[in-house]
Amino acid sequence: VQLQASGGGVVQAGGSLRLSCAASGSNFNLNAIAWYRQPPGKQRELVVAMRGGGRMDYGDSVKGRFTISRDSAKNTVYLQMNNLKPEDTAVYYCYLNWGMDYWGKGTQVTVSS
Repeated sequence: VQLQASGGGVVQAGGSLRLSCAASGSNFNLNAIAWYRQPPGKQRELVVAMRGGGRMDYGDSVKGRFTISRDSAKNTVYLQMNNLKPEDTAVYYCYLNWGMDYWGKGTQVTVSS
């Protein structure tokens, strides 16, 4: 499995971005792809992941602002980010645990105040 994140950039506070994670390979569950981020100087943290029963688990700091979606025809997972804040500045990664850990190359999101 290969994951490729894209869509990052520089945006002003209050703006929006949509990240994409294109997945390739075989025999994996697109729904299991999660998003993490790593702010500068901090540890990697969860943005959103699917938990038991299909429940989506969003990090507290992004609830109500970020939304994950999927296009199975394109094997792509999206992260819609609205009302961005400077503290959302980070490198964003898509991640899949499918027998082993798969990390996509991150995409930088910078939110200016």
